[in-house]
Amino acid sequence: MTTTTVRGVAVGPHLRERRDAGRGLLVPYVTGGISADWTDHLRAYADAGADAIEIGLPFSDPMIDGPTVQEASERALHRGATVRGILADLREVSLPVPLIVMTYYHLVAREGHARFCAALAEAGVRGLIVPDLPLEELGELEQAAAAAEVDLVLVAAPSGSPSRLREVAARSRGFVYAMTAMVTTGERAELPASAGEFAARLKPHGDLPVLLGFGISTPEHAVAGARAADGVVVASALMRRLLDGATPEELGAQVRALRDALDATSG
Repeated sequence: MTTTTVRGVAVGPHLRERRDAGRGLLVPYVTGGISADWTDHLRAYADAGADAIEIGLPFSDPMIDGPTVQEASERALHRGATVRGILADLREVSLPVPLIVMTYYHLVAREGHARFCAALAEAGVRGLIVPDLPLEELGELEQAAAAAEVDLVLVAAPSGSPSRLREVAARSRGFVYAMTAMVTTGERAELPASAGEFAARLKPHGDLPVLLGFGISTPEHAVAGARAADGVVVASALMRRLLDGATPEELGAQVRALRDALDATSG
């Protein structure tokens, strides 16, 4: 029997502590392996005030990702990025904020639930999002993630029934990832008015932070999202700039602008 070496910062306690201190939570995203210096973006995000960082594992058929994140995934795959290579890169990184992997179930199943979760923990990843695995089929992965001390973060969709949303909130770990609308990821000109109402409906179902994602593109969006939820996830807006050639320092400045906007309006 092998023992998993757990590294990194635990997601749930870290985010709850910051939320309870009145901080609007900010989780920026980067596609793993998108560039030779991709881990420098993690450091830049942390330095700019990220509360946690989401890392996408590139996949050839990303169902819920819009064109920007799809393009980022394709670029990473063309560079030869693999799950094992990305995790090897992460083992060389030490950051003061939690790392959370977003991936698709095919990559988890191919490796095996227990082995996949153990590999995350050994690389310092303490959160996992698998948006294409339904609640009804979650049990084995839940057990493997818990054994590896990896928080399995569940995604709540606005189309969910009240009973299903209660179950998502009860079974999620770390935080609840609330979709702003029934759309793929991507930059948006405006945040749907219903997004805040949906986040407000989720919050009474438990003590986990509720973070809004899918279309959070500007500091104004971040402020509006955090007003109803506990914080936001920002992905496509950052990946568009990275694809256009932004350096880690330039993306860090974009994260800092989001952080400053949240701080200016937080309690």
